[in-house]
Amino acid sequence: MVTIAAFVMFFVFSYDTLNKIPAQTNNDKLTESAIRGKNIWESNNCMGCHTLFGEGAYYAPELTKVHVRRSEEFLRMLLKDPNAMYPGKRKMVKYDFSDGEIDDLIEFFKWCSEVDLNGFPAEPFLKKYTTGSNVSSAASNEMKKPDIFDKLCLTCHIFHGMGNKMEGAPILDDIGSVRDRDYLERWLKDPTSIKKNSLMPKFPLSDSTIQELVDFLSNQK
Repeated sequence: MVTIAAFVMFFVFSYDTLNKIPAQTNNDKLTESAIRGKNIWESNNCMGCHTLFGEGAYYAPELTKVHVRRSEEFLRMLLKDPNAMYPGKRKMVKYDFSDGEIDDLIEFFKWCSEVDLNGFPAEPFLKKYTTGSNVSSAASNEMKKPDIFDKLCLTCHIFHGMGNKMEGAPILDDIGSVRDRDYLERWLKDPTSIKKNSLMPKFPLSDSTIQELVDFLSNQK
């Protein structure tokens, strides 16, 4: 009798779990692009270095929620040339992906980030902020915010209550009072030239984009 009851309970719980899978995995959002991205992920053995959904190796970052932690612009630059962004760090293979393949990988990462894994992975030390009491003062200090600012800078920094707070990344509200133009320009061109062990990536920014950012940041006082 106990065996039969245990079997019935096992069957009920299994049936309930299986019924939840489609909703938790967002099957309806698994686009053709995401499927192509998954194929690229598998054919290049990305799990030889990374983990995804807790599976894989532990040499490189866990990527289940990478689309939440990093902007698409950040991911696009990294996948184009990872070693240029992190010189002297652990080396990721430069795969020479086409723009279309990079778009597919990002779409795959987006789908992965939306899968309901019952709390896995745990929230990272990166904390996301969406509101702040100084938004109005931010507006008064904005000459013209460069388009790239929200896409890259707010991935790790806080600006008047908006963005993400990564450990070691300064708040940018009054960065113009702390650093002069020359420092900001050198930092944006190559962070490791100022701080050897800097965690900030060396973004492949054009001189004109760097000047736009320097103009904007130096005005934040």
